[in-house]
Amino acid sequence: MKPKVKHAPDRAGANDAAAAQAPVPGSDIRPGQSLALLKALHILTRDGKLNQDSRRKLKQVHHLVNFIAPLIDACLAERGDVQLVDHGAGKSYLGFILYDLCLKAGSAGTIHGIETRDDLVARSRELADQLGFERMAFHKLSVEASIGAPALPAEIDIVTALHACDTATDDAIRFALAKRARHVVLVPCCQAEVAAALRAYKNESFGKTPLSELWRHPIHTREMGSQITNVLRCLLLEAHGYQVSVTELVGWEHSLKNELIVARATGNPRGNARERALQILSALNLESLRERFVY
Repeated sequence: MKPKVKHAPDRAGANDAAAAQAPVPGSDIRPGQSLALLKALHILTRDGKLNQDSRRKLKQVHHLVNFIAPLIDACLAERGDVQLVDHGAGKSYLGFILYDLCLKAGSAGTIHGIETRDDLVARSRELADQLGFERMAFHKLSVEASIGAPALPAEIDIVTALHACDTATDDAIRFALAKRARHVVLVPCCQAEVAAALRAYKNESFGKTPLSELWRHPIHTREMGSQITNVLRCLLLEAHGYQVSVTELVGWEHSLKNELIVARATGNPRGNARERALQILSALNLESLRERFVY
């Protein structure tokens, strides 16, 4: 079932309002979506067209919106507000499009973008101001530093991370657990840490387990590192009382980093999740990563 999306005229002045009523340039653009926003994000060209790369990017973001929009609606219905934190926001494609499609028409709900690069934070603030997106906030913080940052509310409803680089996906999970977020939506990225550990202890692993054949070749090391990382992330969420589902974000022809992890807080930890994670770390000779994946 497609999520209900609220539509309203854009608030960025007469020009943007007129643009929003212009003919939609193809089915990739949703009705009522701000064309001025998509142009500012360089998803649309100045004459309102999409190139192939932009179409893939927009398809990914829109598909992710399909998962997040019902969560936003549920939080608004339950408590009249929603606080969403987007980690490793970059240019904030996801945050801006979520606000445009889900929150612009109302008077409640805030989207917080967390990013470390000054220029991207400044640009996002400027764009939000230009578009009249008053309930968007951008913070120059690392994901780790954001956990205790006074600029963020104590209560967070939804945590997202779309291809957040380095260890930012794991830090986003730590943030969500610290804030007791109701929902966590992740498109994982950068699982190189586990792959590096597999390589570092490869010779020891050959003598320890025949499973080491699964990462003997470099390409398999990378693939196994990615798979193991996301399995451990899911077990960590389950150990802290989240119900987890894993699916594709879009078709594999659009992105190789395509795994989508969606977690909902239930307050009922999976009884053996922590033990399973420890067993995996031991069996695969990855005990050095215990502090990242078991806490």
